[in-house]
Amino acid sequence: MSHTLGIRQAQKQKTRQALLDAALVLLEEQSLSSLGLREVTRAVGVAPTAFYRHFRSTADLGVALVEEALGSLHPMIRTTVSTSDDHTQRIQRAVELIAGHVDAYPAHVRFIARERHGGVQPVREAIREQLARFGQEVKDELAKDPVSVGWSDDDLLMLANLYVDQMLITASLFLEALEAPAEERERVCQVAERQMRLIGTGRQHWLD
Repeated sequence: MSHTLGIRQAQKQKTRQALLDAALVLLEEQSLSSLGLREVTRAVGVAPTAFYRHFRSTADLGVALVEEALGSLHPMIRTTVSTSDDHTQRIQRAVELIAGHVDAYPAHVRFIARERHGGVQPVREAIREQLARFGQEVKDELAKDPVSVGWSDDDLLMLANLYVDQMLITASLFLEALEAPAEERERVCQVAERQMRLIGTGRQHWLD
C-alpha cells in the first residue's frame, strides 16, 4: 500500500511541476493576469479539472512560481554578503551570483521582473515578502561587519534594501544582455560593481 501511495505522490508532484514549467513557458509572452488555466493544462496534456488538484487558481500557481524563483536564493544571498571576505570580493561574488542565476534561470528572472509590479495582488505580495526576507538577511550579515558599529537597525535595513534593489537592477541588465556579445556583458559587470562600490563608499561616511 505504501509503495502505491509513493508512486501516486510522485506522479502528483510530477504533474504539479509540469504545470509550473508550462506556465513559465507561456509567461514568456504574456502576463500572469492574462494567463488562463486551460492554456496551462492544454500545454501539459491534462484535463482542466486536474489543475485544481494542485492550485486553487492561476494566482496560486503564480505564488508557487515566486517561491520556485526566489526561495532557493536565500542561502546564496547570505553567503554572498558574508563578512568573511573584503568589500571588493563580496561585490564581485554578488555580481557573479546574479549573472550565473540569470544565465541558468532567465524565464524565472523575467517572470519576477514583470510580475513585481503586475496586476495579480497575491503574486506582488509574495514577491514583496521574499524581497523583505532578502533585506533582513542582508541586514543580519551587515550587522556582523565591524564597519557597522554605531549603526541603528533602521539604517542597516535601509542599506540592506539598497543592496537588494541594486541586485534586482543588475539582474534586469543581465537579462537584457543575455544574447549580447561578451563585451556588453562585461560592461554590465563593470557598471554593477561600480554602483555597488558607490553604495559601499556612502556607507563608510554615513555616520560622518
